[in-house]
Amino acid sequence: MSVAPILPAVMAPAIVAVAPNGARKLKADHPAVPLSADELGLCAAQCLDAGAAMIHLHVRQPDGRHSLDADLYRAAIAAVRREAGDELIVQATSEAAGVYDRHAQMAAMRTLMPEACSLAIREIAPDAASEADAAAFFADLHKAGTMLQYILYSDTDVQRFRDLKARGIVPGNRHFVLFVLGRYTAGQKSEPADLLPFLRHWTEADGAFAVCAFGAKEGACALAALGLGGHARIGFENNTLLADGSAAPDNAALVRQTVQHAGLMGRAMADAATAREILRQMA
Repeated sequence: MSVAPILPAVMAPAIVAVAPNGARKLKADHPAVPLSADELGLCAAQCLDAGAAMIHLHVRQPDGRHSLDADLYRAAIAAVRREAGDELIVQATSEAAGVYDRHAQMAAMRTLMPEACSLAIREIAPDAASEADAAAFFADLHKAGTMLQYILYSDTDVQRFRDLKARGIVPGNRHFVLFVLGRYTAGQKSEPADLLPFLRHWTEADGAFAVCAFGAKEGACALAALGLGGHARIGFENNTLLADGSAAPDNAALVRQTVQHAGLMGRAMADAATAREILRQMA
């Protein structure tokens, strides 16, 4: 399968985002999973030093449960800014995680109006009946200047996303998307080849893509994406293993593993200022 249409003449610096905790992982899964605002702030600073330009932020209630509470988000964002300054883009998640319906998800992000936000198309616009509400929501965040990243789980999702764009449900012409590799495979263990079906229906003209992956080949999947002109999201949300199968000591180690090998794929790393410039060109 040819992937040449996605490759620009000169590849932009690569954006590496860290996803340090996700909606479900707890200290029992790994003692270095950051849960509190203070822990997220310290993790952000460590991952900035390792080469990340963005943090994909989940917040938790005191008992560890997933939350979209705006006050919890504001406390975590303040901690990230205290420890890392403005040197990381802070991307809030709108993930349902089996706790929120799409109306609550949209209300939470409208209240927060974050600098950046990730949105799963399957959650916010699951069917034709949801499209009018989704269109208004996407438009509100787009007009507010929020940098949107649309999460896609399969090549079918990519086709539907392009249809939503063509019909004006998704605003703008170029977009930042996240391809989730191996989400529905046995044991959720991703392979670099999992990226190829997504690219059948995506071109550089559509915008920028990033990948996230599961298991010890997370780094290999990230580097495959970088080599094909994309970007990557790394971290304990989906994986706690280094490439050799050993436990990563922390999120920064996973980020560093990818960043240190990005040059093999012909990519320089984007800092936050460069990443903001790249993402502001979307839509």
